[in-house]
Amino acid sequence: MSDFYISQVDPNDARTMARVDGLLTREGIRRDGNLDYTCAMFDENGQAVATGSCFGNTLRCFAVSGAHQGEGLLNQIVTHLIDYQAARGQFHLFLYTKAEAARFFTDLGFHEIARVSGKLVFMENRRGGFSGYLKRLEKTKKSGVSAAVVMNANPFTFGHQYLAEQAAASCDALHLFVVSEDLSFFPFAVRKRLVELGTAHLSNVILHDCGPYIISSATFPSYFLKDETAVIEGQARLDVEVFKQIAGILNISSRWAGEEGASRVTSLYNRVMAEELPKAGIRFVEIPRAGACGAVISASSVRACLRSGDFETLEKLVPAGTLHYLMSPEAEPVLRKLRSAKDVAHY
Repeated sequence: MSDFYISQVDPNDARTMARVDGLLTREGIRRDGNLDYTCAMFDENGQAVATGSCFGNTLRCFAVSGAHQGEGLLNQIVTHLIDYQAARGQFHLFLYTKAEAARFFTDLGFHEIARVSGKLVFMENRRGGFSGYLKRLEKTKKSGVSAAVVMNANPFTFGHQYLAEQAAASCDALHLFVVSEDLSFFPFAVRKRLVELGTAHLSNVILHDCGPYIISSATFPSYFLKDETAVIEGQARLDVEVFKQIAGILNISSRWAGEEGASRVTSLYNRVMAEELPKAGIRFVEIPRAGACGAVISASSVRACLRSGDFETLEKLVPAGTLHYLMSPEAEPVLRKLRSAKDVAHY
């Protein structure tokens, strides 16, 4: 054991990364597409015997050589990653693991948030993190019929506005959750402000941050699920399990979404919600999307207009609050990012 050491793996170091990939492959794991730090434990011959990685505030891609199971190597890898995260100011950490490994991470101080039975578990290292989030939500609970919408709004369009209007008309209180992760072209603070402006005429809308609990495809790991469809469905089913707990706290009886034809991810999400939410007594309402210029309105089409400079079409796709922001100097950093991006669509 004294001959083992842990070090960071440079993603540009092809030789060492190949050793890490070899270890992952032997343990039935694929390297995740979203990583910003990887470490490995090496033996005296320079062979990788254990590894783990980070992305944002998540830990992922753990593996220990079958020849060294039970020697406490994974414990050391996790401790190293927690220390690394603390050094960069990340203290509230999350991980996704196979159901059979959840007990190990519980022993390391992680707490279960939700699980898809027999498949995967979503965990955090802060006791009372999710329960505290639910308690804060509970303070916004209203009497009467409550519904919910979850949106990223990257940026807020007439399509988002139409969905919010239809959902708000169906209930006494509409709980509208805005995805909080700053992994979109438009920063969270901007997206939330535009949602607030675009729904200001709806007196029964209550805005919420999703926080770290309603997750995105970028932070959801793919390394222990067999293919892309399994990854998307796994994320959707886990999101449903988290949402069930939120709905229980707020007495939400329906969740609304727009029909999706272009985005495979959103289409699969809607299918899973249609299957699973009614089992919990929550109605899933999927409505036709609003249209303009002969096509459905989407944030992707807005971003395409911004990239090409087609402001004539843009005016038909977004409410006044969004348009005002997009035409302002404040939006210029985002517009530069859009113009330089290889792809502005959402799949």
